[in-house]
Amino acid sequence: MSEPRTFGIDARAAQEEGAGGGRVVRELLRALAARSDQHRYRVYARTAWEEPLDERFTWVLNGAPDPAWHIRAADNASRTCAAFLSTNSYLTAWLTRIPCAPVVYDLVAFDAALRPQRRSGLIERVTLGPAVRRSPALVAISQATADALTARFAAARGKVVVAPMGVAPAFDGGPGSASLPDGVPAEGFVLAVGTLEPRKNLPRLVEAFRRLPGALQSAHPLVVTGRIGWEASETVASLDALGDRAVRTGFVPDAQLAALYRHCGVFAYPSLGEGFGLPVLEAMAAGAPVLTSDRSSLPEVGGDAVAYCDPEDVGSIASGLEALLTDAGRREALRAAGPERAAGFTWERTAEVVVDVLERIAEIGERQR
Repeated sequence: MSEPRTFGIDARAAQEEGAGGGRVVRELLRALAARSDQHRYRVYARTAWEEPLDERFTWVLNGAPDPAWHIRAADNASRTCAAFLSTNSYLTAWLTRIPCAPVVYDLVAFDAALRPQRRSGLIERVTLGPAVRRSPALVAISQATADALTARFAAARGKVVVAPMGVAPAFDGGPGSASLPDGVPAEGFVLAVGTLEPRKNLPRLVEAFRRLPGALQSAHPLVVTGRIGWEASETVASLDALGDRAVRTGFVPDAQLAALYRHCGVFAYPSLGEGFGLPVLEAMAAGAPVLTSDRSSLPEVGGDAVAYCDPEDVGSIASGLEALLTDAGRREALRAAGPERAAGFTWERTAEVVVDVLERIAEIGERQR
C-alpha cells in the first residue's frame, strides 16, 4: 500500500449539480470514504455537501465565482496536497503547482453536430488542450472517451486511464419505497431520462413514439424525466404535442428515479453521443428493459444486455420500441440480463482507479521536486 498522502478533489458538483457530474462526484466521495486506505482528502467547493464523510475528509470552501474559484483552490491545494483530481474543469490543471489529473467525461464540445452548450462548450474547447499537455495523467470515464481524447490530442497518448462509472445502491433492483411522480402510470410506460438538450435526441424519440400503433401509445405513454437544458424548445414542443400520451416530471430524486426504472415497460435512451451513459447502467441495474444507441460509449456499457437502435433513424428507434413493447419474453430476458451486466460496474472500482492515478502522479511530483 502506498504511503499516506493528502489529495485534493474539486467537489463543487456534489452540492451544485443534481445529475451528471454531481452524481459522479457524490458517488466517488462515498466510495473513497468506504476505502480502508490512510490517505486524507481536501475537498474543494463553494458549499459543503450535506452528507457526512469521515475524519479523513476536510472541506475547503471559497465562494468566489469562476475563474477566481480555481485560482484560490489551486493555490491552496498546491500548498497542502500531493496531487489534485479536477472533476469539473480543465482550468485547474493550468493553475496547480502539484500534479493534477483532470476527469474527461466526453468530447461533445468538439462535435458541432451534437449542439453543445455554447458557453461551456467554448470553455472546454479552449481549456482542454493545454490541460492535456500539462497534466501527467487524465481520467476518462469510458474507453470511447479515451479513444476520442487520444485521437484529438496526441499529447494524451500514454496518459489516459479509464475509470468506468458504477451503480449507486438506490438502483440495485430492490423493491424500494418511493412512489412514482404525479401523473405517471403505475406500470408499462416508456421512460426517457436526461437533461433536455439536443444530443439526447428526444424529438426523434417522440417521432418514433408517434409511429407506434395507437393502441401501443395509449397503453405505454412516454414519460420524460430531467431538467430543461439548452436549445430545448423543439423537445418541449414535441412532447407537449403528444398531449396526455406524454408526461414530463422534471428532475426527480434518486429514490423516485429508481422507482421509474423499476416500473417502466421500456427505458429508451437514443442519445446521439455519450461519454459513458450512466442512465443506461442505472436502468439495467434496476431491471428495466433498455433500448439505446449503437454508438459512442453505449455498447461499451450495455454489452449484450440491452437492445440497440440507430439514433439518427426514426424508423430504427420506432422498430426497436415496438419490438420490445410487443414481446414480453424479450423484455423479461433483458430484465434478467441487465442487473447481471450492471454488477460489473462499481464505484468501488472507480475509486480504486482514481486513487491509483493520484498515488502515481504524486510520486512523479515528488521525484521532480
